[in-house]
Amino acid sequence: MNKKAIWLIIGLMSAALIGIGWLQVNWIKYSLRLNAEDFDNRIIHALNNVADRLEYQEKLEAFNHIDNGFARSFYEKKVHQKVEGGKLSFSISVDQMDLQNDLHLSKSEIWKLILTGNQCDCVNCRAERASELTKMVNFTKGLDYTAVAERINLNQLNTFLKQELEDQSIGIDYHYGVYSKKKRSFVIANNHYVVEDDKTQPTKGGYKNLHNSKYRVNLFQEGKLSPGMLMVYFPAKASFLWDGVLKNLLASLLFTSIILFCFAYTIQVIFRQKKVSEMRTDFINNMTHEFKTPIATISLATDAITSPLILGHTEKLKRFANIIKLENKRMNNQVEKVLQMALIDKKEFDLKLTDVNLHEVIGRAVENISLQVEKKGGVVHTDLKAAKPIVEADLTHVSNIVNNLLDNANKYSPENPEISIRTRNGGSGVEVIIQDKGIGISKEAKKHIFDKFYRVHTGNLHDVKGFGLGLSYVKALMTAHNRTIEVTSELGKGSNFSLFFPSSVAG
Repeated sequence: MNKKAIWLIIGLMSAALIGIGWLQVNWIKYSLRLNAEDFDNRIIHALNNVADRLEYQEKLEAFNHIDNGFARSFYEKKVHQKVEGGKLSFSISVDQMDLQNDLHLSKSEIWKLILTGNQCDCVNCRAERASELTKMVNFTKGLDYTAVAERINLNQLNTFLKQELEDQSIGIDYHYGVYSKKKRSFVIANNHYVVEDDKTQPTKGGYKNLHNSKYRVNLFQEGKLSPGMLMVYFPAKASFLWDGVLKNLLASLLFTSIILFCFAYTIQVIFRQKKVSEMRTDFINNMTHEFKTPIATISLATDAITSPLILGHTEKLKRFANIIKLENKRMNNQVEKVLQMALIDKKEFDLKLTDVNLHEVIGRAVENISLQVEKKGGVVHTDLKAAKPIVEADLTHVSNIVNNLLDNANKYSPENPEISIRTRNGGSGVEVIIQDKGIGISKEAKKHIFDKFYRVHTGNLHDVKGFGLGLSYVKALMTAHNRTIEVTSELGKGSNFSLFFPSSVAG
């Protein structure tokens, strides 16, 4: 898959995720709006019920005000209380017919029923009704001039409001108050009367939230003008509305996070696989070039040996035979590296642990690499100060580790290589430090130098050969030996590889 295809997939998936996020945001806004509308409707309904119940209580007190009269007798006989679903309603029967107006019968309608009722047709009865009507009129006229606070029983108001809100499943804290239109101030607030000189009047900064609340209804509207309003404020309204969508919101965020994680992980895997594919391609190319040279050399040497001109010269035959042997050994070593890495990946190798003298291993490795370094005008320094160089290890693998690191130090030092190798005791083991002054390793490359097939970019330098397996092999074998390896490097100033060998593998 090429880069354009990968970025196209990333773009499409990103657009889809943004679209899903936008839809979820709109859905949450819509849900909140519906919750808010439903909340508003329930509150207004509850407040209207409270206002109706307060008006009914006032009517009841008006009838009871007339002692032993026809109106009270009529009210007691014809007004039947009904409890339906926890709410109080009334039915007034006249001439064998029910007038169902809940609590909305006006005073004039009730007086008409009293005067025209069929309870008594005699003159005295009608006179009695007229007399009591006069008392009722005088009493109700007086209510129109009574302050709104005096027309409300605090306990009744508090009880009615609490019951109605519970009926509407509103169980959050609230503040309420009765606002007098005449005084332009609150006269009742939260089950207590507000005194005239109260410093918490809305005009002076108090009850601001309550005064600005949209949840309000007029009280006692049968008169010429409603004397006041009942207002309610809910400080926790926002959290109450969010409760309805919180679970869905959290679930949405959870699933979106999972999708984002999977998306990011998929992209990471795609890029990693693309990189591995490129490294494997490089590996095949490198392997082809690595084998091409010795094969060509062997082919030329074979042709030379079969030539009649060479058959009679023993020294030349030995020379060409030796070339074939060396090139064959070179190819065999390369194949062995690949096979060793395959075994390491499958963890199908066994360590043959013996007591290994690291100084002897380093001496042989330096002897082998010195010829190549000297050809480039370089030098290898040794500083072997470990007093106890004996460690428990597999001799073959430890030798390969040191040889690989020295070989890398030489290959990535283009001109006049200067390589040093030091040892010292510390931490119940031996530390081996291999340092060069070559091209160095960038921070980005340092993250991948132990990956299989990875090779450090050398710019315009194209003569660095190999499969990219050396450091991967070193890292795998150090781990298998319970050893550690650390790298410090600066681009253009060389690299420093530090290996620590405990005295025993178990340690």
